Amino acid sequence: MGPLEGLLVVSIEQAVAAPFCSARLAQAGARVIKIEREEGDFARRYDTAAKGESSYFTWLNQNKESICLDFKSSDGASVLWSMLKKADVLIQNLSPGALARSGFTTEALQAANPRLIICNVSGYGDSGEAAKKRAYDLLVQAESGLVSISGTTESPARIGVSICDIGAGMTAYSAVLEAVIKRDRSGRGETLSVSLFDVAADWMAVPFIHAEYGTGAPKPTGLKHPSIAPYGAFECSDGQLVLISIQNEREWKRLCEEALQSPGILHSEAYTDNNRRVANRDALERDITAITTTLTSSEFANRLQQANIAYGAINTPDQLSGHPAFRSTTLATAEGEELLMPAHPVIHSDSKLPKPTKSPKLGEHTQAILDEFSGTNS
Repeated sequence: MGPLEGLLVVSIEQAVAAPFCSARLAQAGARVIKIEREEGDFARRYDTAAKGESSYFTWLNQNKESICLDFKSSDGASVLWSMLKKADVLIQNLSPGALARSGFTTEALQAANPRLIICNVSGYGDSGEAAKKRAYDLLVQAESGLVSISGTTESPARIGVSICDIGAGMTAYSAVLEAVIKRDRSGRGETLSVSLFDVAADWMAVPFIHAEYGTGAPKPTGLKHPSIAPYGAFECSDGQLVLISIQNEREWKRLCEEALQSPGILHSEAYTDNNRRVANRDALERDITAITTTLTSSEFANRLQQANIAYGAINTPDQLSGHPAFRSTTLATAEGEELLMPAHPVIHSDSKLPKPTKSPKLGEHTQAILDEFSGTNS
């Protein structure tokens, strides 16, 4: 039995952010009814990598029920009102104001169901000039400044996954859980607003502090760390890169003495503390590389392991399943094709999360849901 068993979630959703939130609620045992247009969530057609179906849609829509519903029509609106009067949570990521223009204002929703928790997910917030902007993950990465500190100086880069969408979904999920706990005490729901931009801006706190109060925002540094050295990838004799991360002076001493076996680097005046190492990063990396290129990646990794230094390999997605820490689960597409997927990141000691079933076909549950919620707006 999942921790959210018995919770009814209605989600008017598409793409990634809102579906991520409702997916986590479904994984925790909530019943999630996904409302789609007749043409369906456009994420259904993002790609065909999941054995002919969309990778995004398959990942984010397990265990949900799909209903095609035009709630702008009187009949559709009546069904949606009937659902929302019984629902615990409403999630929506339509354009700001779209739901209200269809008659589902916050005030009307709260009056119809005072216990309803409403979670609005947007790109740039629900009001103000920016709210009118079309918002997609890459655009928010760019406008929040995230792109400007990623990649390299020569080529700023997008983070390789839809991090603003995923981050907004994670934030919305935690906000909904907080609201559920609060409702248990107060007996009333509330309205939550989460925007991709606010989430990305929050994550930009450290670069923001450097820009506003320090000597300037960090420049993109590739695999290096803007304020710690040595921290990055070093080439070995077999052409492989090994990442190392030094967090304190004890680790720096062990790196030099045991892994690099170089007292000269350890006692260099240019490298006596982290600030000096950062200031002299280029020379430091040349000195370290001169040693690592005499070792194979396995030899260097073994030395790092023996010295208890944090290190890692630069793996590709097709190497992920072979990692010793990788845990897997099995998901299924709408057509029932099974996929090996990364497991839920939380391990529960006293209960098991519901096993994923499959993502729904478009409108697969329409008739059953219509039969269930056949009430009127009264």
